[in-house]
Amino acid sequence: MERPHGLGRLSAHLEEPLAGGNVATSVVRAGSTVRKPWTPATPSVHAFLRHLHAKGVAGVPAVLGRDDQGRQVLEYVPGRQGDAAPPMTVAELRRLGAMVRDLHDASIDFESPPGARWEVAIPPDGAELVCHQDLAPWNLIRDGDTWTFIDWDACAPGTRLWDLAYVAQTFAPLVAGGDPEADAPRLRAVVDGYDLDAAGRAALPEKLVVRTRAMYDLLARGSRTGAVPWARLWAEGHGVHWGGAADYLAAHLPVWRSALR
Repeated sequence: MERPHGLGRLSAHLEEPLAGGNVATSVVRAGSTVRKPWTPATPSVHAFLRHLHAKGVAGVPAVLGRDDQGRQVLEYVPGRQGDAAPPMTVAELRRLGAMVRDLHDASIDFESPPGARWEVAIPPDGAELVCHQDLAPWNLIRDGDTWTFIDWDACAPGTRLWDLAYVAQTFAPLVAGGDPEADAPRLRAVVDGYDLDAAGRAALPEKLVVRTRAMYDLLARGSRTGAVPWARLWAEGHGVHWGGAADYLAAHLPVWRSALR
């Protein structure tokens, strides 16, 4: 378990609550740091983030340890949250795909610490490498030319395609009411930036549907069981969003296949 790194208690008036997430609670900014709850998965998450930093991967916040209130301490990243910015251009989507490819490639040789624990809301389709699992606009901070992914608490073993499908769906974005002919080049831009091989391109269209439907199923299950925060998100209409997106993707599979061929 990590010990405090000399990051003492800050008085409440120096802590600023951070908003914008759908799941995390009690996340605050304290100067140049972010303080958030320590979970059973935090030691594994921090080990993974330190591995990425050691590999020189861009777009990852620095881990600063644990404070005397038992909270995890991370680098505060200034900038604009991605879902508050205009949709990405095609060039930006290519850059995004390349960024995700760098993250995945740097993850291949990560060795999980003994007894590693991970927070897994949706079981992935395999355990090829550790992935962020929630690479979406609301977890991307943009400050000029500097892009940083935040909120790594749900990172866990998964697969390249599972992670990439979520990236493409959320950033393109591929949602109900979209125009398939306009969306297809945006999907291709992400995949081209990632430099996905032919086998991956052939498998990705169906994976888009499965990955997106998994989000709907998570929320629907939460609405039945009352599990937090999924039941709340369902009540707020997120289930309608994810279900509609999955239906849209399934209805236009030939378009996605053609775009990626």
